[in-house]
Amino acid sequence: MSVKSKEPHFYISKRAAVDRKKAWIIRIIAIVMSLIVCGIVTMICTGDNPISIFATIFKGAFGTQRKTWITLQYVAVLLIISLALTPAFKMQFWNVGGEGQVLMGGLAAAACMITLENKLPNGVVILLMIVTSLLAGAVWGVIPAIFKALWNTNETLSTLMMNYIATQLVAFFTIVWEVPKGSGKIGIINQNSNIGWLPNIGNKYLLSIIVAMIVTAGMYIYLKYTKHGYEISVVGESLNTARYVGIMVEKVVVRTMLISGALCGLAGLLLVGGINHTITTTITNGQGFTAVMVSWLAKFHPIGMIFTSLLIIFMDRGASEISTAFELNQSFADILTGIILFFIIGCEFFIRYDVRFRTNTGKEDA
Repeated sequence: MSVKSKEPHFYISKRAAVDRKKAWIIRIIAIVMSLIVCGIVTMICTGDNPISIFATIFKGAFGTQRKTWITLQYVAVLLIISLALTPAFKMQFWNVGGEGQVLMGGLAAAACMITLENKLPNGVVILLMIVTSLLAGAVWGVIPAIFKALWNTNETLSTLMMNYIATQLVAFFTIVWEVPKGSGKIGIINQNSNIGWLPNIGNKYLLSIIVAMIVTAGMYIYLKYTKHGYEISVVGESLNTARYVGIMVEKVVVRTMLISGALCGLAGLLLVGGINHTITTTITNGQGFTAVMVSWLAKFHPIGMIFTSLLIIFMDRGASEISTAFELNQSFADILTGIILFFIIGCEFFIRYDVRFRTNTGKEDA
């Protein structure tokens, strides 16, 4: 009696090695496809032609000198947060608490600006803002690290929960410091005196960009050429191997999260003291979570994160420009951003796995 076996039409296997050139070709194809889909969706909704849609995307990010500077500033802040999360990710500590750590750094900066106005010289206030922002972010990052090191708790859940606590703390102090009373918001802090406002270097956008460049270079050197960077890599590869060669894993976890949280706090300082001059629960605009994707897409490489940050900000601002130009609401911009991110994230599957189709199926077996 013959039995007809059903062979799968395709099968998936994990690639033993991924060619870097081929990986980037796949990513570029995914980006192009995402733009085509965004163009089709927008054309259906607006009736306009795809060429003008793509021109609008570029215009949204680089249409004017001011838009270019704003785009680069957004890239700088996202890049700093991404770099902050990277050491933790490299040692397999899944720090998804970037939002909360940035908020706490911003809250510390705002507290110095509000409580120390006209009490200390501006230079001293700014110095205290820097110290307290770094410290607040570091403390917010190290709390889950201590629990992980001592009791092996789940760092993903603990860092995520710390985000909600930070958000509620900012909401609480927003009411305490609200101006005017009953408005539910703080407004521009020290608008008349400019106490605590970080200095402009050339223009009001350049400071964040310079800081991001310094942090990028520093993180690259730290991870690639220092003993601490080597220990992070070993811990990330294997805890047993790290312990075997004499690395104190718990110490590395705590130290790395102190650095990660402090750099997130630095991003909060720039947002409050240098860019927005106020504090709100939404000041991070979800960048703490977007930074996770930036770091992951760049394979935790600091230089690669420059390009992934630029790509995501470019797409996001382009989507917002389409929404404005064609008189659509912000939800439409979010839809386009979602399409773009779907293709970017989805292409990683085809980089990691090989999909092959069978040419001959349904053979007869005896």
